[in-house]
Amino acid sequence: MKPMIIIAVILIALGVVALAYQGISYTTREKVVDLGPLKLTADNTRTIPLPPIVGAVALVGGVALLVIARKRS
Repeated sequence: MKPMIIIAVILIALGVVALAYQGISYTTREKVVDLGPLKLTADNTRTIPLPPIVGAVALVGGVALLVIARKRS
């Protein structure tokens, strides 16, 4: 496969995933209390939002790249 087609397929897949999930969540653990043998931690869930425009741009860019690669071959 040509590199352009591979990049186009990856962009399309990333665009679909970004539109479906609209954010990346992760969990961090931090110490709340640390007094000798007593240790308490708290789990914090945070989300990095992905605007739908990011997914749409990746999807459209992938489709455009795929069309350009097909026309060249």
